[in-house]
Amino acid sequence: MSPSLPRRLHGALAVLCLAVLGALLPTADAHAANRAVQGGRLDWGIKSSFQSYVTGPIANGSYSLTGGAATVGSGSFRFHSATGGYDGATGAFTASFSGGVRFIGHRTDSGSYELDLTISRPTVRVSGSSGTLYVDITSKAKGTGAVTTSRQVPFASLSLGGIDMRGGGDTVVLNNLPATLTAQGAQSFAGYYTAGTALDPVSLSADVRPAAVTKSPTPTASAEKQTKKAEKAKKTSDGAIEDGAVDWGVRRTFREYVTGDIAQGEWTLSAGAQDGGALFRFPEGEGTYSGGELTARFKGAVRFTGEHGLDLRLSAVRVTVEDGKGTLYADVASSDATGKKVPLVTFTAKGLKSVDGVAKLTEAPAKLTSRGAEVFGGMYPAGTAMDPVSLAVATRAGADLPALPDLGSSPEASASPDPSASADPSADPSAEPVASASDDGGVPLALPLGIAAGCLALAAAAVLVARRRRN
Repeated sequence: MSPSLPRRLHGALAVLCLAVLGALLPTADAHAANRAVQGGRLDWGIKSSFQSYVTGPIANGSYSLTGGAATVGSGSFRFHSATGGYDGATGAFTASFSGGVRFIGHRTDSGSYELDLTISRPTVRVSGSSGTLYVDITSKAKGTGAVTTSRQVPFASLSLGGIDMRGGGDTVVLNNLPATLTAQGAQSFAGYYTAGTALDPVSLSADVRPAAVTKSPTPTASAEKQTKKAEKAKKTSDGAIEDGAVDWGVRRTFREYVTGDIAQGEWTLSAGAQDGGALFRFPEGEGTYSGGELTARFKGAVRFTGEHGLDLRLSAVRVTVEDGKGTLYADVASSDATGKKVPLVTFTAKGLKSVDGVAKLTEAPAKLTSRGAEVFGGMYPAGTAMDPVSLAVATRAGADLPALPDLGSSPEASASPDPSASADPSADPSAEPVASASDDGGVPLALPLGIAAGCLALAAAAVLVARRRRN
């Protein structure tokens, strides 16, 4: 037999290996690409005992939310609008969230507070088997009263509990990650706790953007879009608004009551209403605007349900602004009051002017009306401060409304594989950290690497055969 035959066999094997790897490695490269994180939420109570201390009889203080942060459940804060990146091949993950919480307590005779602490913009970074929670923090030191502001302090170490962060999906979910205060975190925490102190666990859900796919619009769709634009432009020429949205959270303490230990309830949105964390958005406004005066109706409904007969539905939200005063109405269905176009709150609206095609108010203070007090069954008297009202209407075609805080996809809706294989199967899932990154069906990186190893082994065998035959 000619000695050139094994060489041809060797060459054929090499070509085959390269062809197979060429088909498989693009999939691995797709997994390895660092894709953008866009949208999501992080839920964290910071430290429940600290909350109790601040609001208790000793500090006699309170907390307030900033930057669109919200409360969720009976003791957690929700931060929103995640941005960052995720590498499915290595599991490296970074997500920064918006919003903050300010705690104040121990009021002095001068009206200032000895305890004044703001935590904002939490960022989670995961590399390998370790994670860190960073925050912006402004604090007043105990004793000296010196105020310091620090950016992205490594505040807490996160335990991933053996979670494998690798994957190729479009959602990353991490639940109940144990958090421990770092030395830097303890220093920036104004000395209230020492390094190593257990903090409240961290849960998050973040959307990962898929690879960009450009699709050309069909001529029909493009024509329809242009027709609608022309129709909307015609509408706005006679004072009709093109679009609009009203953002209102009802009242923060009412939401906390609904989801807390007493009512043990929830709220559900329907008919197009959107959840912005600290507020509900009622979109697709229709109506008229002229010279600072507005009459508009919006889509969407919110229903609060819970124990002790709690069942309240607000829908068909309307807003009027006249002579610098605004009123928000809704259709109401509850055991305490039922009616159409019930005036719930009034708010100051002197600044409602159209600028660059949008007339808007941001967080206008709102007070409960007498009819509104009936809706809440006497829980709050007339004149009670309710959540502020934010309002925006487009007065010309193409004008953009303010963005809603982005909470990302619902974690419950994620089609994620069961991550329990990377943890103790006997562990209680309600207590252990859980993570998932939904699989897109791609070939795992280990497979092409295994095939490569096989190809190299075959090639080596072919070379060995050739040498033996030459001998």
